Amino acid sequence: MAVRGTPSWLGDQNAARALRLLLDHGPLSRNALGELSGLSRPTAAQMISRLEEKGLIEAVGEASAGRGPSAVLYDVRNDLAYGVAVDMDQDGVRSTLVDLRGTSYPVVTEEASGTAGRRSAARNAAGAVLGACSSAGVDVAGVRHVCVGVPSGAGPRSGEPSPVAALPGWSRRSIRQQLEGALGCAVQVDSDVNLAAVAERGTGAVGPDATFALLWVGYGIGLAVDVAGTVLRGASGGAGGLGNLPVPGGALDPGSLGPGAAATDLEGLLGAPALDRIGRAAGCGEHTFEEALRGAALPARVVEAFAPRLAQGVIPVLGVIDPEAVVLGGPVGRAGGTRLAELTRTAVRSSTRWNPDILVSRVADDPVLAGARAVLGGRLRQDLALRAGSTVSDEDRSRIVAANLRGIS
Repeated sequence: MAVRGTPSWLGDQNAARALRLLLDHGPLSRNALGELSGLSRPTAAQMISRLEEKGLIEAVGEASAGRGPSAVLYDVRNDLAYGVAVDMDQDGVRSTLVDLRGTSYPVVTEEASGTAGRRSAARNAAGAVLGACSSAGVDVAGVRHVCVGVPSGAGPRSGEPSPVAALPGWSRRSIRQQLEGALGCAVQVDSDVNLAAVAERGTGAVGPDATFALLWVGYGIGLAVDVAGTVLRGASGGAGGLGNLPVPGGALDPGSLGPGAAATDLEGLLGAPALDRIGRAAGCGEHTFEEALRGAALPARVVEAFAPRLAQGVIPVLGVIDPEAVVLGGPVGRAGGTRLAELTRTAVRSSTRWNPDILVSRVADDPVLAGARAVLGGRLRQDLALRAGSTVSDEDRSRIVAANLRGIS
């Protein structure tokens, strides 16, 4: 590693800056790179030569320079490394390839029924990676990072999902180590709600320095808190586990939940079974939650009955976090739309001193995958910058990754 302040260190910094500019702006000539970076033309030319020698960039065409000779355009090689974003939940596994450019690749889905009897962390992840690479026409040996979203908390150091919500067939210990050993690359395991919050931040729904809370309403209840771009995960990764929070006695009319359905915690008050009971009581059918999963809007009567309950999940967030905005996410949060947000805010105002901004998530499709893609994009760029300053050839990396994946799946 180059020592800070030395010519070698300065060269590494310039190389990393050049790569960022190429990724942000696309193909550039030597002169254009010099103008954007503030480097002299000779230094910019040296950076181009250095990066080209390392195999990180390549000539991709020419640009007319008026009366003079055409200028050669250079760009970052997009095939240097890939990541795979994975979303695993009760319904199955979804995955998609990620590259340095943020190219949109197909999402590959395997329903839970297709994995019955053979679910394990290694098998699920290997199948997801192979499927994403096959769909995109990319060699799996090029995968350097995998980000997996799971419906539970995950320790920031251990990467282990909470044992309470571990997926069927998954071991409850050393999950990240199992995956890294099986896949042969770096793996991050995170809560699906945390990754959805990363995606929400990327929409610009809140300011860069804002604190917001994403309240996820799906099969169960989850929370992610983003403070100026940093998601708070807690000491063990379990931050945001609202589902087991007791419901205050008398907060709602117990009879309104239906016979034999006394809710003692937020999961019982707001989870999928509770929504179906509300739907039946409102005369809106038997499968309100399944309809929400398919993207249908919640019926007006269901929204009116559900909002006071949802307020019981929002109030503790306001008291502890004091966010600038609460974003309703998950299939139910989005299915309720702005009307659910408005009525929830009204319910909060009627019983507390708070008057919060409650918004609906802007991420319409695959928010967990969108967040994982954003995380992986940052990791791939970091790796690229390190390779620009590395003296070790990447050609010596083992290709045993592909054999491992095919053997596991």
